[in-house]
Amino acid sequence: MSRYVLALDQGTTSSRSILFDRSGAIIAMAQREFMQHFPVPGQVEHDALEIWSAQRETIATVLERAGATAHDIAAIGITNQRETTVLWDRASGQPVAPAIVWQDRRTTGQCALLRAAGHEDRVRAITGLTLDPYFSGTKLAWLLEHVPNGRARANRGELLFGTIDSWLIWNLTGGEAHITDATNASRTLLLDLATGSWSREMLELLDIPAACLPQVVPSSVGSSDAPHAWLGDVRVPITGIAGDQQAALFGQACFRPGMAKNTYGTGCFMLMNAGQKPPVSQHQLLSTMAWDYGGRHYALEGSVFIAGAVVQWLRDGLGIIHASNEVEALAASVPDTGDVYFVPAFAGLGTPHWDPDARGAIVGLTRGTTAAHLARAALESIAFQSADVLDAMQADAGHSLIELRVDGGATQNDLLMQFQADVLGVDVVRPAVTETTALGAAYLAGIGAGYWSGEAEVTANWRIGRRYTPGPGSAAAQARRERWARAVERSRGWAT
Repeated sequence: MSRYVLALDQGTTSSRSILFDRSGAIIAMAQREFMQHFPVPGQVEHDALEIWSAQRETIATVLERAGATAHDIAAIGITNQRETTVLWDRASGQPVAPAIVWQDRRTTGQCALLRAAGHEDRVRAITGLTLDPYFSGTKLAWLLEHVPNGRARANRGELLFGTIDSWLIWNLTGGEAHITDATNASRTLLLDLATGSWSREMLELLDIPAACLPQVVPSSVGSSDAPHAWLGDVRVPITGIAGDQQAALFGQACFRPGMAKNTYGTGCFMLMNAGQKPPVSQHQLLSTMAWDYGGRHYALEGSVFIAGAVVQWLRDGLGIIHASNEVEALAASVPDTGDVYFVPAFAGLGTPHWDPDARGAIVGLTRGTTAAHLARAALESIAFQSADVLDAMQADAGHSLIELRVDGGATQNDLLMQFQADVLGVDVVRPAVTETTALGAAYLAGIGAGYWSGEAEVTANWRIGRRYTPGPGSAAAQARRERWARAVERSRGWAT
């Protein structure tokens, strides 16, 4: 009997591999960061080959650290940064252009033209999404326009499109499988959310040939094997695939409609289980596939583009900290922000504003403002943005959440988590295993391979690590949201 499930967690700034045992505990983990490329303001790119190299390296490293071989792995689960778009040559397997990252804003003009032409309502009705450069469809259309003979080659099936899951699976299987799962497909602007199939109407609208698209498969599958040297001669089945946020919802055991989680990574992404019918939001939330396992399940989602990335900017852009984990102590060295508000709209604003022309703003600066005030304002900006999303989510749901389950690297920051509970006015619950994105992919894979029996076993594995309850500062934190809203207004439309 195989001992572990291997999760490949391909994120925006790093690739990781994690081995989980039957209890859902982490046995070993390996991580490697890769380069971020910013060719011009508003554009963000990755080298897809570097992503694959980094992921492959972490697979070898995690097996070595665990003293394991491919024979010990029951299945592979893949989770990934979602809307990032790769276009590659079918014959050579080489990318024909840099990958366009989900944060990239280069198709803002195209989205504006489509909106002005009156397509917004129809796009939302088909896909559950809004016309925003965040999603993969307009990125792919841009690539097909700018790669020499791109659209013609794609129409002949010579060029292949994929989000990062597709790119990894293509490489893991030596080009045998060109697939994506329903969760990733639902983030492309190309999927009919109700049917789970590619939408001919959306393909025509964006002028995208169907021949370049991957096959859409369930999130828990058993059809693709990884046979190559990094796993020896063993063909380990790839039986779980999910976009990072949907994987986290599954890993948090949010199986009942109304349960919600918030992931604090490069961005912040709040999802609420909406059941087995596509939800319709009245408050600028996205409707998305939660997972396709035992039938299609849906979620409402609110997206904050810049969360943990603001701490990276304090480190790499301003240099006021040397490591990301220093931000909590720096922020805690002052009792408040000194009335400074930081709106980190580096890549525009997501839910509920959907303003791709917004840009970062720091307001309220005085001669007394210090690096510590900026650090605290940066952390509070993460909580304020999440509170804006939760307001929209509760309005759509028609009821208040009892608790918010949280995960991601920033949940280790106790100052941030306590402020989040204070500003939301609800309990914030961090699980014992916070790597829920990778864990969700592992669970989907393990269920597909028969390693776990199903949702009941996943639920039994879930454990509370720490609960943050709104404290004495809750009223003051919530009162400050009015000034936060004023700061947000000052950031909007700047790049128009």
